[in-house]
Amino acid sequence: MRITILGTGTSQGIPVITCNCAVCQSDDPRNKRLRVSVLIETGDKTIVIDSGPDFRYQMLRAEVKDLDAILYTHEHKDHVAGLDDIRPFNYLLKKNIDIYATERVQQALKKEFSYIFAEAHYPGLPQIDLHTITDEIFEVGKTKIIPIDIMHYKLPILGYRIGDFTYITDAKTVSESSMEKLKGTKVLIVNALQREQHISHFTLDEAIAFAERVGAETTYLTHISHNLGLHAEVEKELPNHIKLAYDGLIISTE
Repeated sequence: MRITILGTGTSQGIPVITCNCAVCQSDDPRNKRLRVSVLIETGDKTIVIDSGPDFRYQMLRAEVKDLDAILYTHEHKDHVAGLDDIRPFNYLLKKNIDIYATERVQQALKKEFSYIFAEAHYPGLPQIDLHTITDEIFEVGKTKIIPIDIMHYKLPILGYRIGDFTYITDAKTVSESSMEKLKGTKVLIVNALQREQHISHFTLDEAIAFAERVGAETTYLTHISHNLGLHAEVEKELPNHIKLAYDGLIISTE
């Protein structure tokens, strides 16, 4: 399985042209972060988790030629806003894209992108097949997906496990029953927003403590605000098996 990190950033603390902080002014490409998303190529299917506002550019930048499915963690705009940009894949691949989301997330998509779901379907609109998921195991082709219940403050969201790989973003608390689903994870990607306490996201210390509980061979931190600091400096503080992810990072698993 091949994992490409499309984005490691967050809408909270997005750099702006007038910002003079060290991260915004850095020449290190690892400090340039688009909204959080990940591409997973299983050998059977090409899957993206979340399609935020930067989805189109992320797919172009990573030179993605195929897309079978999008899995949604939750309905916040920084995770769903790019859904419309699946159109080129519909046109070039001549197929619908499978969308996997809970009932609540589907309702948000239908409100945000009502034209996609309208009875009078305008030619050229995104073509999707909508699939309802819960916390039960489901399959995308031959690829088994295990949803992981996570709390994003008071909002229930989903992480996903595929084989020995687990992806979690926007987490603040994780139940013991969800921790059981994480046993045996070898590669973990998890959010680490900033150093200061936050109401709905892991801090750096909380993410490290969570990673230690999971016990993965390697953990990559994502959903990073530029308030966390420079990539090179933060990496020096981390245990050897925990790394700061960056846009474009490619991870191969067995």
